[in-house]
Amino acid sequence: MGDDELLDLLHRTATAVRESLVGLGDWGLEGASSHQYHHDVVSDAAALSVLDDAGVGVLSEESGVRRPAAPITVVVDPVDGSTNASRGVPWWNTSLCAVDADGPRAAVVADQVHGVRFEAVRGGGARRDGVTIRPTGCDALREAFIGLSGFPPRYLGWSQYRTLGAAALDLCAVACGVLDGYMDCSRRGHGPWDYLGGLLVCREAGALVADADGDELVTIGHADRRTPVAAATPALLDALLTARRGF
Repeated sequence: MGDDELLDLLHRTATAVRESLVGLGDWGLEGASSHQYHHDVVSDAAALSVLDDAGVGVLSEESGVRRPAAPITVVVDPVDGSTNASRGVPWWNTSLCAVDADGPRAAVVADQVHGVRFEAVRGGGARRDGVTIRPTGCDALREAFIGLSGFPPRYLGWSQYRTLGAAALDLCAVACGVLDGYMDCSRRGHGPWDYLGGLLVCREAGALVADADGDELVTIGHADRRTPVAAATPALLDALLTARRGF
């Protein structure tokens, strides 16, 4: 499958998710689970209907692993920021990342509220609605505008912060210069579906992403958890990782 065909598959999947949620009346918790929302279940079924037809492997937050021997696995979070979506907070997305033997190959992160899409192809740059994106040049933590997931036990020296609640979209905000950096303040709280799409968008835009504990971020195990930290520049990434140590 070529890069253009792969991107088209991811975009069609994001569109299927969006269409499945139009007019949805129930955005509450699914009765069978204490953490899964009705919109998670509906959107996952829509995503799988497209991905299954394509014959690719799938790692979904909501439904696990399908076709693990396939040469390409699409890592999907149909609604990243489920709690935001359930409460009417307009910051949630569909995150898709196609991974092959060499790592993340193509990604689409669709801001389903505002109709904005980020995309990236390995070695091909990153775009927001077709326009090339770049991070800021911020080097100093004391001047940085940082996105957080969770909250640290102490002030870490940033200029300002926001806690937004949708990791893939938060990472894309670093890639396009809305945020200078991003820090996961939890203890290994994110699955690969939360960050892989945003990771590829960041890397192709020129931003940097690392795990706070120094582990490899590219993983496709359903039980795997990581702690991503992202920054516009190497100096800012070093400052964030240094500040992150110890909690």
